[in-house]
This record gives sequence, C-alpha cells and structure tokens, in this order.
Amino acid sequence: MSTGQRIAILAGSSDTAQAARERLVTLYGDCPPEQATALVALGGDGFMLETQHRYLGRNLPVYGMNRGSVGFLMNAYREENLFERVASAQSANLHPLRMRAHTANATHAALAINEVSLLRETRQTAKLRILVDGKERLAELACDGILISTPAGSTAYNLSAQGPIVPLSANLLPLTPISPFRPRRWRGALLPSDARVVFEVLEPEKRPVAAVADYTEVRDVRRVEVREDRSITLTLLFDPDTNLSERILAEQFAV
Repeated sequence: MSTGQRIAILAGSSDTAQAARERLVTLYGDCPPEQATALVALGGDGFMLETQHRYLGRNLPVYGMNRGSVGFLMNAYREENLFERVASAQSANLHPLRMRAHTANATHAALAINEVSLLRETRQTAKLRILVDGKERLAELACDGILISTPAGSTAYNLSAQGPIVPLSANLLPLTPISPFRPRRWRGALLPSDARVVFEVLEPEKRPVAAVADYTEVRDVRRVEVREDRSITLTLLFDPDTNLSERILAEQFAV
C-alpha cells in the first residue's frame, strides 16, 4: 500500500474493542470508511465477518486486530506502527459462497464467508438429498445437518464437526455432515471449488430444516443451492509471519 493510505478504524460492540478504537483514533486519526483505502477491524472473528459483509461491494482490504476471543482471522493487537503494519501486510483473497434457499413461498439469497449450513429445526432428524453438478450423490442422508465451507471457514464450524481443514490454494470445498445417522460410515467429501451443490429437504413438513449462510438464517427451506462466487473477492490482511495460509497449515498440527 502507498504512503497515502487512508485507514478507517472500526470496532465491535465490546468495551475492550471500543476502548482500543478510542486509543487508535487518538494516535492515527478517524478516517470515514467511505474515504478509506483500508479498514482496521477491532474485535473477534465474528466482527471480521460482519465487517466483510458490510463493505462487500467495495472490496476494501481489512486488517483485523484481535480484541475478541479466538481471533483466527485477526492479527495480534498492538498500538505501535499501525500504518507500517498495514502497509507491509500480506493479502489473502477469498471468495464467498452464494446460497439460494427456497421455501414453499419464496427464494432467499445470501453470501457466506465461512460456511453454509443446513440444520434440523426440531427433535426430528433431518433427511436430505444431495446433488453435485446435477448428479445425485446421496439419495438420503439422515443427520442433524450438513455444511459446506470455504477454505478459510474450514477451521471454524467445519472443524468442530470433524471436517477436514483445507489450504487456501487447494481450490476445494469441504462438505461435512453434522451428527450423521445414516449412512453411518459417510463422513463427508471434498468438492472442487467450482462445484454446484444442491440440498433437497425430504419430508419438510415433518422434518423442518433451516439454512444458514454465516449469520443469515432462512427457516423451513425445501431446497438450497450453493456455489462459490468467483465474481466477488474479499481481501484480508495479515502480518507476514502469521499469514492466513500459515495459520491454516499450523492448525492441522495443533494438539
């Protein structure tokens, strides 16, 4: 980034994040997001996702600093040399998943930076049919749910559901069942990034299912279509010694 960079400093709602923003604004000024060439997001991973969604159309690079809990998508918080850190940061380009969720009466579209998940709404197990590129791959999956994630999101809910961690350069999307009951031995799949995935809800009245794209939820879905949207690029900035590719690799050896 050039020396003429203009940085907008944003913060989550927590007291810790708001106090950090006050200190950084005192040190570096308060550029409006509309005039910024980069954003600094103070908070946790949830606030990073919120920031990316809020400024999706502008493709502003976002440099996060952890003022939350896990902070996998954030850099370490330090108040010194902010402009220099942003200028020397390495970029990670991500493409979101586009979800089209169909209910009995409407179609809802949403984007997911982490994952799209389908989840049972009641005590009844969900039953799903899975098609990939128009071909049926699983006639019936009985489960609590299923998710498809981006590589960046593979370390989040996908990992908690025992799904594989995927490097950014792999061009793969993990498809991971959540508490699968039948088929008992099916543990998911790795799909090419250009795959078009369709989930059809079987017995939707008896076994209602919700679809969630990051934090956009659509209840009582009948059919959900998911694909990676390469027309949209999100840019995250990381300190060179802890870039996102290194974090994803290191996570595979975490004990």
